[in-house]
Amino acid sequence: MLTTVLVLVPIFALILVGYLYRRSGILGPHSTTELNRFVVYLALPALLFDIMAHTSVAAFYQPGFIAVFGLSCAIVFAITIAIRLRKPRHLADVSIDGLNAAYGNTGFIGFPLTLIVFGKASLAPTTAAAIITVCILFGVAIVLIEIGLQAERRVLHLASKVGRSLVKNPLLLSPVLGGLVAATGLSLPDSVEVFLKLLGGAASPCALVALGLFLAQNTETAQNDTPATLFLVGLKLILQPAVAWVLATLVFGLSPTLTKMAVVLAAMPTGTGPFMLAEFYGREAGITSKAILISTVVSLFTISAYLTWAA
Repeated sequence: MLTTVLVLVPIFALILVGYLYRRSGILGPHSTTELNRFVVYLALPALLFDIMAHTSVAAFYQPGFIAVFGLSCAIVFAITIAIRLRKPRHLADVSIDGLNAAYGNTGFIGFPLTLIVFGKASLAPTTAAAIITVCILFGVAIVLIEIGLQAERRVLHLASKVGRSLVKNPLLLSPVLGGLVAATGLSLPDSVEVFLKLLGGAASPCALVALGLFLAQNTETAQNDTPATLFLVGLKLILQPAVAWVLATLVFGLSPTLTKMAVVLAAMPTGTGPFMLAEFYGREAGITSKAILISTVVSLFTISAYLTWAA
């Protein structure tokens, strides 16, 4: 449990910094939106490009693990959308809810935690999980949000409008360009490498500070958000790792070590990606911010409990 605590401390510290600086008035009412726009348009695209440009096929090729982790994300994402659509909710909001339940913090928490618990052997599977989460799952959610935001109902015109929006979206364009760099075997100049590392390294810290800023200016949230938040947190911290364990042990027969990695990564708390999209698209972010905060706190106990049980 101490291991998990040490990994989570910097996350809470960054959220707290944003919260305190907003409450003290040092950062103004527009700071949340502006900082999040920096992340979405600059820092996160640089990170996504950098990840894809340096991911070899050999390192990413973990077929059993990819199937287990990818399917666990897809199943929980689809279940969440199906359940949330039963009420009259906008597809854009439902898509963000799907991310709240399936988008784990594989980068900021996953890498340091699995490295401590499993050693260097965890780097390739964790990289695969991060790409599935940050590029593929994130991309699917963006497509659904764009479809939901278009008023056009004629299929061809709708596809054309959504396609134009997606082509201009930096969060989809950057990993595609990075993947092309990796596929062609091009090597980037050292100055470009440093630029990407510096800019991409700001994505997660700035997103967490932006979350703290948002929480500081939204201290009074509706109580009817609480059941929805707890429902999404339960899907993320209980259902997704349970699905991953069933797939790993009963369907794909992964080794005990890979099974533990898949379950731990599936049990990651909700990452900042859903919050970025909620702010970027101007959707209600109250449930999302609380889901991130609560799932991060509760995951301290759920991940520690699983690691103790699976030891």
